[in-house]
This record gives sequence, structure tokens and C-alpha cells, in this order.
Amino acid sequence: MRRTCAWGVLAILCSEAGWSQAPPSRALNITIIEGEGAINNIKGRVNRDPVIQVEDENHRPIAGAAVVFFLPNQGPGGVFANGTKTLAITTDAQGRATAAGIQRNNISGQMQIRATASFGGQTASAVITQTNIAGGGPGLSTTAKVLIGAGLVGGAVAGAVAATRGGGGSSSTTTPPITITAGTPTVTHP
Repeated sequence: MRRTCAWGVLAILCSEAGWSQAPPSRALNITIIEGEGAINNIKGRVNRDPVIQVEDENHRPIAGAAVVFFLPNQGPGGVFANGTKTLAITTDAQGRATAAGIQRNNISGQMQIRATASFGGQTASAVITQTNIAGGGPGLSTTAKVLIGAGLVGGAVAGAVAATRGGGGSSSTTTPPITITAGTPTVTHP
């Protein structure tokens, strides 16, 4: 017949009596705070660092938990500031750990950053998915961005012209249209 004993002060008495001790059941959780779904420009210097929070079974932050971040060994990825693909740190007073200073490689595409946390004999892991791109942003070429910017400038100029012409009333004067041309953007004023 197997007996279990509550964890705590009675554990000594239970062990002396030969009863098995049930360890405390503490689940460890990882919550991704920042970085999930981030799009990083591999040619730029501003990228989203992954931030996680390690919590107990009641979702209270755990300070001092050991955390290891892992970058992919191949494909889109990079290295940490220490030149390796792993970063070992401990959580702060809020139970948070940040994988700061990832130096991205020159490969575009989706990458997965794995985070593993351990505390009090418990472990948990999470995957943070980010995308590395080489350029200004997904879906928009530099030419498209220039044309959009020129359109916004043209709209602002048209609004300013309309405002300086009295803004209303009946007038029979015709204002020539504002022209925006593709290529090198040109905005002409009447």
C-alpha cells in the first residue's frame, strides 16, 4: 500500500515512517510580452527584442528564474552580442527576461526564437516567431513609398491652396489641377 505525505513540516515525519513524499506541484509558465510577430529590417538598426515573463501556476512573476534564448542554427536568424546563438540570463524582479542585441544575419524570412525557463526544478518553453526582411517593409517598394509620400504632399498643397482662396462662396475662376507624375515625383503649383 502506497501512502503519500503532504509537503512541508510533516515531510520529515513521513520520510521516517517510510511514506513517499509528493513534491509540490508548481507549474511554470512563459508569457511572451514583446516580439511575437515582429518584422525586423536586417539592414536597419532598430529591431524588436523578444521579451518574456516567467510566471508560477497562479500567473505571478518569478524573479531569478534561469532563461536561455536560442536562435536558429540555419536560415533567417543571427547571433547575440556575445557572438553565439544562445543567451543565458535570469529574470528580473518582474519575472522578465529580454533577448537584447540580436545581430541579424542577411537572410530574409521567418525565424523562430526558442526560450526555455527553469526554476525550482520546473521548466517551461516558448517559441517567439519573427520575420527578417531586407528592405523598408513588406509589400511596398521604395518607388511605391515615394509615390504615396508625393500624393500626401500634393493633397496637403491642394488643401492649402483651397484654404487661401477664400474657402467657399461662388466663384467662377477655374484653378488648374495639381499634377503628380511617376518616377521622380514632381508637384506643380498653379
